[in-house]
Amino acid sequence: MAQTAVIAIGGNSLITDKEHQTVPDQYQACAQTCGHIAAMLKRSSLNLVITHGNGPQVGFILRRSELAARELHMVPLDSCVADTQGALGYHIQRALHNEFRRLGLEKTSATIVTQVLVDQDDPAFKKPDKPIGSFMSQKEAEERRSQDNWNVVEDAGRGWRRVVASPAPKKILELAAIKRLLDAGFVVVAAGGGGIAVVQDGQGNLSGAAAVIDKDLASSLLARRINADILIISTAVEKVCLNFGKPDQKTLDRMTLAEAKKYIAEGHFKPGSMLPKIQAIVDFLEGGGKQAVITDPGHLELAVAGKTGTHIVP
Repeated sequence: MAQTAVIAIGGNSLITDKEHQTVPDQYQACAQTCGHIAAMLKRSSLNLVITHGNGPQVGFILRRSELAARELHMVPLDSCVADTQGALGYHIQRALHNEFRRLGLEKTSATIVTQVLVDQDDPAFKKPDKPIGSFMSQKEAEERRSQDNWNVVEDAGRGWRRVVASPAPKKILELAAIKRLLDAGFVVVAAGGGGIAVVQDGQGNLSGAAAVIDKDLASSLLARRINADILIISTAVEKVCLNFGKPDQKTLDRMTLAEAKKYIAEGHFKPGSMLPKIQAIVDFLEGGGKQAVITDPGHLELAVAGKTGTHIVP
């Protein structure tokens, strides 16, 4: 029986560098990653759900809104996430279709626009700290604070930026649809950008939240809810390192759950980089997952075969 896996692809899989950010550039980067994913599927026959980041793309939409503010309405953050789920899902579907056809694989992919429930009383809403959008002057920032109820902060002398909450994901609302598509043999693209953050009132009605959810934490939650065997996190490095960037840097081929928690406590992983990935894996393994893998897009096939990457086990 085929194993079920969730693979979370990061920003480097969608935008390679600052000189290649156009939509065609983004598709080419996506197509390269999808080539590796298709090769991995040909070799391993996994049931697969793909999640992805969307930070730069949301930033682009917000910037366009800012530039067009005199002519058009602003786009709410929840709609920005939904827009990127559709656009990036399309890129992944198109690229996978071409790769499956090239490799002779009888597979089809489908994207689910995914809402993720967060707690409206999550402490993150009281202390928004996730910068989004472009830099602005203090005057413009104060106007946004007054007119649009934005939370704004000065960002390291570079200007002012909007900050939003990054609450913990609680529930994948389209879980049943994801499971049905997976059971039917589809490669499913879901929970893009961590999912569209929504909150629920006392009557059960949903509202979009001005928040962004960490993609890796949402991927971990999704993996647990579909009883995935493997969580794969594709990032910018082939293997996880201790003392990253220092003379005594050490790469890790394998670590246990207990070791991962120990390394977190010792401060080996940076909050905006490897820490949420390792924490997502800790949550996955504590929730019953069998193994997790961290590697870069170009080594996905070999990593799933156990020949490279960092493997984390209970």
